[in-house]
Amino acid sequence: MSKPNYTGIYHMVSQEHFEEYLAALDVNYALRKVVCILKPSKHIEHDVNTGKMKIKTVTTFKNFDMDFTLGQEFTEDLGPVDGRKCQTTVNWDGDKLICVQRGEKEGRGWTHWLEGNLLHLEMKVQDVTAKQVFKKAE
Repeated sequence: MSKPNYTGIYHMVSQEHFEEYLAALDVNYALRKVVCILKPSKHIEHDVNTGKMKIKTVTTFKNFDMDFTLGQEFTEDLGPVDGRKCQTTVNWDGDKLICVQRGEKEGRGWTHWLEGNLLHLEMKVQDVTAKQVFKKAE
């Protein structure tokens, strides 16, 4: 069975527990308030043949880029998020993309999956889980 192609532009339609997630990452109060009112878009380029992916999170405040190959560990600079660097690996688990981020915070990572034209993102750190849902642009 072939893996899904995540390529596309997705606009956020909902989020849950994001402020709690940012607090668990030690993001300061003022920045958490600003970030939680933003409505980011995800611009994803996914080469299903090579496993190369680029995920650009775009907001009116800051943008964040991830450029990686599935299954290969890389150093991720999370400066725009929480000022940390971590060792990151993204891999398949069935049709889901699972990201493990090893660094100062335990249990950090995320999961992406597609349901129709919706892109789901579940972010975890320690015992906090936040969820965002994005709709694919027509």
